[in-house]
Amino acid sequence: MLAQEIHDKYEMVVGLEIHAQLQTKSKAYSADSAEFGALPNTHISPITLGHPGTLPKFNETTLQFGVRLGLAVGSEITYENQFARKNYFYADLPKGYQITQDKTPLCTGGKITIKSGEGTKDIGITRIHMEEDSGKSIHDLDPFHTLIDLNRAGVPLLEIVSEPDIRSAQEAYDYLTEVRQLVRYLEVCDGNMEEGSMRCDANVSVRLKGVEKFGERTETKNLNSIRNVFRAIEYEAKRQVEVLEAGGEIKMETMGFDAVTGATKAMRSKEMAHDYRYFPEPDLQAIFVGEDYVSDVKATLPALPKELIEKYTSKLHLSDYDAAVLTEDKYFALFYEELIGLTKSYKTAANWMMGAIKSFLNENALEIKEFPLSPKHIADLIILIESGAINNSIANQKVFPAMIEQPELSAKELAEKNNWIQESDTGALDEFVEQALLKFPDKVEAYKAGNKNLLGLFMGEVMKSSKGKADPKVTSNLLRKKLEN
Repeated sequence: MLAQEIHDKYEMVVGLEIHAQLQTKSKAYSADSAEFGALPNTHISPITLGHPGTLPKFNETTLQFGVRLGLAVGSEITYENQFARKNYFYADLPKGYQITQDKTPLCTGGKITIKSGEGTKDIGITRIHMEEDSGKSIHDLDPFHTLIDLNRAGVPLLEIVSEPDIRSAQEAYDYLTEVRQLVRYLEVCDGNMEEGSMRCDANVSVRLKGVEKFGERTETKNLNSIRNVFRAIEYEAKRQVEVLEAGGEIKMETMGFDAVTGATKAMRSKEMAHDYRYFPEPDLQAIFVGEDYVSDVKATLPALPKELIEKYTSKLHLSDYDAAVLTEDKYFALFYEELIGLTKSYKTAANWMMGAIKSFLNENALEIKEFPLSPKHIADLIILIESGAINNSIANQKVFPAMIEQPELSAKELAEKNNWIQESDTGALDEFVEQALLKFPDKVEAYKAGNKNLLGLFMGEVMKSSKGKADPKVTSNLLRKKLEN
């Protein structure tokens, strides 16, 4: 490997092509089921298989999802959408061509904003277009044959093509993470790369720093995890630098990535666009997207992560970290949104979401949609704490677990039923305080001599005697009063 200082002379230039498989019930141009996980070759029909005499029929939900995504990233929505045939042959592409969009992508322009260093960076979107997926070739089940599953053939995709604005593997990682979060919020794609419902191709080139002209690029295909996108880009950029430093030249090639070795490998020379022989799809009419349609779709958009983060940091005064954790998952954020509609203790609510609730979900491998308590349950618990009826320790260790076990009861009902309401009556607490002071007469003298840290010892003894029911604030004041008189 070359020395790091030689690699540092160059900068990488990266553009990503993301294929997001849409969460429609049926395929892009037929009524065949688009559900994942069925037995191989069961979600097919003559239309999917491209039999002579069959005609495709456009799935309108594909258009709706495409417009949703385009609006979310600030794209221009194309009025007249033509379809094209992209002609190439693979064993898992039964028609011998893919129905896609060529000259009239549904969405053009827009951006995704990522964090970069101390600030942010915009990654431009070139286009988002509608197309269909191919089937799946399976190479590892039979030592002698490649198996073909055509269930995926014809499933609708949105291809999201970025500008070559990415300058590091980390930026690519962050960009892909943002896109995955966005499509999940919009509920257009589940973003599960391990199932193939979101795949990424990385176009990578390198150039000397300060040079404006792009170097020759390679395309690493079908990367199936965000981590592998990072690894593949890192490796490919370093490989290209070493080729150039050795006096060689970069060829436009399609690369594969071996996740085991972490290396890219040339698969074939890169096809140019004209090699695909695009021509208009004769069996599908143009789709016209008017302003009224776009307005109707816009009205269905949910609050997006960047909007929620802005709200939580600016209006609720939460930290950037808190806002990021709360918005990581759409339904987690929706739970918090409902919770803060019931209590104005925004930070306390965030702490419960990120603490006890998130821990319970992680320990039990659950999603927030499966959480047994409602936002109202948690709001009632917060109100109970803030009223002084219970303290945080009792709430976390006793009341919250009891609520999980008996969600039909409120926090107050459980606290009263189990005698967990803390004692704040000074008369009742007086006895516990006196007992604590009588138990440690030498510590009382040490406290009066200046060792104020001993207050914690007396507090612990009162809590023990009262079985955790003593109000900490009232107890602390009582102890100080008696010790300092």
